[in-house]
Amino acid sequence: MDKNLTPFWELAYQDESAVAFSVEPNKTIKEFEYLLSKQAHIIEAGCGEGQNVLYLAKQGYRNVDAFDLSEHGIAKLQKRCKIEGIQLNAFTADLTMYQFEQKYDLVMSFGTLHFVPRRDWKDFINRAKVHTNTGGIHIMHIFTDTVPASEDIAPFAIGLAKDEEIRELYSDWEILQFKSYTFEDEHPGVPKHLHASNKIVARNI
Repeated sequence: MDKNLTPFWELAYQDESAVAFSVEPNKTIKEFEYLLSKQAHIIEAGCGEGQNVLYLAKQGYRNVDAFDLSEHGIAKLQKRCKIEGIQLNAFTADLTMYQFEQKYDLVMSFGTLHFVPRRDWKDFINRAKVHTNTGGIHIMHIFTDTVPASEDIAPFAIGLAKDEEIRELYSDWEILQFKSYTFEDEHPGVPKHLHASNKIVARNI
């Protein structure tokens, strides 16, 4: 693959000394994990290096699944699990074709959905809703087109959402939190830039 067309996170996944995004879990997980029992079944789509699922496994959750399109990301996560003695089920999969094999109590995705066509991420969410237990929650974070995609992700961000578009998919669920916001970001070799985002936490009632 042409290095110029390889996303920065994929390069970071191949570098043991690099961190693509963060070693800390997304703060929304810490905010809402009180809703989950330790026996909860959890899955993350687009887990990358796995900082979110590693955190949950360390908190005592044992039924944790995680997948990513990147073989390098999953290999890095599996290596970290082995080193740290953590048990979770990490595997490669494409969310546009992923078929759920069980029901979950938490389905989450952070900064991934906009990298597939809008039709595909909507289909994924609808499949995930069908496979979510009553009382289960979704935490979904997606970039929107409120501001143009930054140079580092523009070739890959083919499914940017309209503002509040993701909220419409949860009109039949209880919305526990919804945020529409813009934040500043930067990565090695990439100037500071803006991302517009929607984040939703919704519960199946």
